[in-house]
Formats: sequence, C-alpha cells, structure tokens
Amino acid sequence: MIVNSQQNVDEPSTRFAIGGELPVRRLGFGAMRLPGPEVWGPPTDRDAAVAVLRRAVDLGVELFDTADAYGPGVSEELIAEALAPYPDEVVVTTKGGLTRPSYDQWRPDGRPEHLRDACEASLRRLRVETIDLYQLHSPDPRVPFADSVGALAELKASGKIRHLGLSNVSVAQLREAQAITPIATVQNRYNLADRTSEDVLDVCETERIGFLPWYPLAAGELVRRRGSLSELAVTRGLSASQIALAWLLARSPVMLPIPGTSSVEHLQDNVAAAGLRLGADEVAALSAQAA
Repeated sequence: MIVNSQQNVDEPSTRFAIGGELPVRRLGFGAMRLPGPEVWGPPTDRDAAVAVLRRAVDLGVELFDTADAYGPGVSEELIAEALAPYPDEVVVTTKGGLTRPSYDQWRPDGRPEHLRDACEASLRRLRVETIDLYQLHSPDPRVPFADSVGALAELKASGKIRHLGLSNVSVAQLREAQAITPIATVQNRYNLADRTSEDVLDVCETERIGFLPWYPLAAGELVRRRGSLSELAVTRGLSASQIALAWLLARSPVMLPIPGTSSVEHLQDNVAAAGLRLGADEVAALSAQAA
C-alpha cells in the first residue's frame, strides 16, 4: 500500500452527511465483489471476504454499499456476519428492485409488493430494524416509476428505511421522485472514462444529494489506459487506481466513491486514495483526457 504523507481522513473535505444527518468519510466500500464468480453464490473463501470487511472498518471506512441482488442475498449476509452489531460510525446502504433469476440475468422488479418484500428480507439479512439508506436499484419500465418510489416512501414512513436513494436514473426521474419524497443519494455509473451522468451529478452537487459512482474504476479499464492518468501515476509514484479515485473525490464534494474488492491488499490501496490531494492542473489534465 502507498500512503501519501498528506493523508488526513478527518479533514472536513473528506466527509459528507447523507440526508444531512449521517456523516461518513467520502471513500466507501462497495460489496458487489464479495460473493462468488459472476456475483453469484457464496465466496470461494468466506473467511477472506469477512476479513476484507473488517479490515475496511479498521482502515476508517464508514460507508458500505450492497444490494439484495449481490449473491443474491450473499453480500448482505457477509456484511452482517462481519460487522453486526455495527459500530456507531458505520452506515450500511443496500438496494432493492433488481432480481437475479439466474447468474447471468439481472431483471428490474419495481412492483410495490416486491419492494416491500425485498426490504423486509434485507432487514433480516442485515440484522437491523431500520436500513440507514435504501436505494431503488433500477427503474422498472413495466411499472410506473411513481409507484415504485411511493412504495419506498411508505416503507420510510413506517420506520423500515431512514433515507431513500435512487440508482441508474436520469434528471427527470430524480425530479419525479423528489415530488414524492426527499431523495438523499443517487447511484449512477460514473468514472473518468464514462461521464454520461454529468448532468445528474451537477444537480446532486447543487442540492447536496450524495452521488455514489458505481463502476468507479471501470473494472481496470482506466488502469490500462495510457495518457494523463498513467503519466500522473508514474510521476506521483502512485497506482493508477488511486489517481482515478482521487480525481473522483476532487470532482465534487458530494461524490462518494465505493470501490469494491475481495482483496485486503487492493482495499488498502484504494483507501489510501482518500488522503491524496491532486493539484488543480492535475485535475484539469485528467478531466480533459478523452473518454
């Protein structure tokens, strides 16, 4: 692990309050990679998966993102096994509304009855009475979006959910949801090579809505690219992954990257990025790099 001497994870710029009341360090952990191959079934080494989660807490990670579709159910169970009862500073977020009929299928299901059942199942697996942040995993084209969001708003009113989030949405869908209930976060695909959700991010920044970029490292694509990223990594003596994460953190104060890994070594490398400080010229060079 390379730790920059400028690292100070308690600086205000490294923190964000989800929903205005759940402060977390902005670099979190995505638990999608903890289940078995193809995000299906149990991990090949359950003890190692549990060790990664516990090491993340040791390193100061406070935001853990998962979903009922990861496994399915396996990722949530691993988080509970590793971390419950949860430390006061830990915020666990999960998602519902995307089903897994088989390992190679991801199907949206935004029916209110499904979302209610999915939330109850996540509560049991995570061993909590209230989920701090529950996100609609994907809009379902077969179900009116307002019906899906309305069901989650009802779960919030009943105390099952503390804050609501959305995933894979447009600005128009965000606005439609906000007309029904407050939205604390948005989780869309976003990284240095894919900025198609720039308009959504801009709205989130203006309105202090947390933005969780999924696929923050493009599964290694950015690491393999040549150009400003690789050049800066060599110049700074850092990994390309660390530079890519540092760029995300510099992009917006509402950005909450959630890189995932099943390796303690990679986890430590990722967490070190929270302490990196890129200069304005470095941020500009990276931003100008062609996608």
